[in-house]
Amino acid sequence: MTQPPATPPGRPLLKPGVVRRTAHAALVRVDAAFSRKGPAFKQLAVSWSANVAGDTLVAVALAGTLFFDVPSAEARDKVALYLLLTLAPFALVAPILGAVFGRFPGAYRAVLTSSAASRALVAVVMAFGLKTLWLFPLAFGMLVLSRLYGISKASLLPVALPEPVALVAANAQLARFGIYAGMAAVAVGAGLARLHSALALVGAVVCFLFSAFAGMGLPDPRATVSAIAGERNPAPSRAAFLDYQRSLRLSRLATAVVRLLNGFLLALLAFEFKEGGSALDFGALIGAAGIGFGLASVISPWLERHLREEPMVVAALALEAAAAFVAAQFFSIGAAAGLAGAAGLAWGTAKFGFDGLLQSVVHPDRRGGAFTRAETLFQLAWVVGAVLPVGLPIPAEIGLAVAGGVALAAQTVFVAGLLIEPHR
Repeated sequence: MTQPPATPPGRPLLKPGVVRRTAHAALVRVDAAFSRKGPAFKQLAVSWSANVAGDTLVAVALAGTLFFDVPSAEARDKVALYLLLTLAPFALVAPILGAVFGRFPGAYRAVLTSSAASRALVAVVMAFGLKTLWLFPLAFGMLVLSRLYGISKASLLPVALPEPVALVAANAQLARFGIYAGMAAVAVGAGLARLHSALALVGAVVCFLFSAFAGMGLPDPRATVSAIAGERNPAPSRAAFLDYQRSLRLSRLATAVVRLLNGFLLALLAFEFKEGGSALDFGALIGAAGIGFGLASVISPWLERHLREEPMVVAALALEAAAAFVAAQFFSIGAAAGLAGAAGLAWGTAKFGFDGLLQSVVHPDRRGGAFTRAETLFQLAWVVGAVLPVGLPIPAEIGLAVAGGVALAAQTVFVAGLLIEPHR
């Protein structure tokens, strides 16, 4: 069972001031340290940026190999099979992390560094198997280790601060660092791949090893939690505890709906422009979605200073509903690009808000399992949303209208759930 931090019951949706006020003088000092980008957060940011750069270099190295020849958009059954295979890493990660974090609470740093180091080893082996069938299990192992790293990073972030202060802003800032690192890695990897695709994997090995080395400098989660445990207020009332539980559960489901709609819209637009457009059009949609996600990393910290995390998820659903309805009425490549950008913005806003809520509500010893369950749900939602237009051809205008209606309905249910009193 999750254990929320000591916070007065009855959390309002709107924050009373520009910044979240704390009840203890020690938290003020922690907030000031975070605003100066404390050393532990910087260490985590360096490790995360190197990890994203390594991911990007691996993708560049695999471009043009038989690995990317399999999920072809020419056959819907192959695309559906590829989507279902993306769930396999979560099927392995969930029990592994559940067992590790259950037996060794706070082992996030060890999992983070070991997964980064293991990815370096896998990249070395991949360099010798780019033209063989061994590439498939190696790429699968890379995906599994990537999920291990991502969940450990999200679980470790509040410890790196080290107190849950401005968590949405911290998550958004890490996302921006990842975007910058990925863009730089694309440029470097493209140059290396022109010489030989294996050279991009060599660069990935260097990035993963550097990520593991930076992760070793992070604080011990258990020691940090013990050090700040005495600064917390007494446990909240049962009504406040139930309020936290309900908000977290509803936010998780609402964020999953945003992810489901993203998968649905991506597959819907992909097949629409496959038949009536070009690969360049689809590339423009992917770029627009990336720009939207980057914009979310910029505006989410501002939203956090004025709103609680729950209204950020509501705003994401409202944005996706409005964009889908508009695109259905004026469907074109421009409207589709605007919809893709809005979908990226909605997903980033909802994800940053939910991550910040989970990190501030769930006890440090249980964050790993909570993030594992949430990420598994989000990936399942994305696959279900994408499989629908793959298995059942849907006209774009009808599909967009349905997506808008689903987003609007989810928003209504989410808000209604938040307004219910905890004891009911």
